Amino acid sequence: MRKWGKTQTMSHIENLLPLVKRNEQKEFQKVAFDFAANEMAPHMAEWDQKEIFPVEAMRKAAQLGFGGIYVNPDVGGSGLSRLDTSIIFEALSTGCVSTTAYISIHNMCAWMIDTFGNNEQREKFCPDLCSMQKFASYCLTEPGSGSDAASLLTSAKLQGDHYILNGSKAFISGGGDTDVYVVMCRTGEKGPKGISCVVVEKGTAGLSFGKKEKKVGWNSQPTRAVIFEDCAVPVTNRLGAEGEGFSIAMKGLNGGRINIASCSLGAAHASVLLARDHMCVRKQFGETLSNSQFLQFKLAEMATKLVASRLLVRQAAVALQEGRPDAVSLCSMAKLFVTDECFAICNQALQIHGGYGYLKDYAVQQYVRDIRVHQILEGNDFFCLIHVSEIENFLEPSVILTFRHKKDAT
Repeated sequence: MRKWGKTQTMSHIENLLPLVKRNEQKEFQKVAFDFAANEMAPHMAEWDQKEIFPVEAMRKAAQLGFGGIYVNPDVGGSGLSRLDTSIIFEALSTGCVSTTAYISIHNMCAWMIDTFGNNEQREKFCPDLCSMQKFASYCLTEPGSGSDAASLLTSAKLQGDHYILNGSKAFISGGGDTDVYVVMCRTGEKGPKGISCVVVEKGTAGLSFGKKEKKVGWNSQPTRAVIFEDCAVPVTNRLGAEGEGFSIAMKGLNGGRINIASCSLGAAHASVLLARDHMCVRKQFGETLSNSQFLQFKLAEMATKLVASRLLVRQAAVALQEGRPDAVSLCSMAKLFVTDECFAICNQALQIHGGYGYLKDYAVQQYVRDIRVHQILEGNDFFCLIHVSEIENFLEPSVILTFRHKKDAT
């Protein structure tokens, strides 16, 4: 039975954690880990308990290029890949999951404007978003439509050179505190073809916000309803053509699922290390918990789940970057599997802490609270399973042929 001493360093398990090959990736991963350790982790509990939206800390992150990670450099972005982005979000989330999750949403909004906006729109919005002088929110979910985004009701009626928006969005991260709102609204017929995407700026007449929601976790980012009452938005703020909004939303969410899965990796990553460190100092029956083979095996299972989860996220990120046909399914698969497994890891880490894990003095409980919502947002489990059900994307041709022959025979 292996015995661990109190002086065991992070590197023993840390060697299992990164899946990074290029020296450049190792460098910005280290920058992100250092920022998380020095600028986020020391304040994580305060941001949570006092519900502080850490604007200055996020602007410091933007100075490192984390405000527009996969936005093009000509408008202030870092121009990195989806794989690079996943590495960064995992590292940042070890310092504060809630704050990093908001940064990931902000990045998604900036990318949507960069990708689907014209040059005038890109130049107007992206530089301030990439520097985080301005913050963005993504407005898709409504009180009556979550994963069923195609049924949204917020209307946008064309009057001259403006759209008049009426309706409301629910559970909007950053709502009320952010400056730019990427809004999916109905400009035409029922269903996905009638949805368009517009950018609404804070201060626009007719734009208001609901009360700040009281949440189990994610407390360093405010969550409010976003309300439109005869809100006039210039047609020039529409991203893409009329009717392209649903496609834009889904393309954004493919990356969003990888991002939120990466944030889950960071929470699990930190929780494995917290559990290990606690085992090295906590004594029961005259010995540290680290001398319990049962708990050693539990920790080994947690590390195994973490590494397996990371491999799936990285594969999905590469598939999305390359535009592969299996990318959508892989993004949903990663979100489905990784958010479940990483929550289980964090929960097991709390269990290893015993009663101490239930105290707010111990960080592990915050990782558990913050990560729980990852299993709900960006498409719930049922919605992700619909995408994953295209099983032929993941079978070798010979297996598909055999499967079809058996199916035909029946």
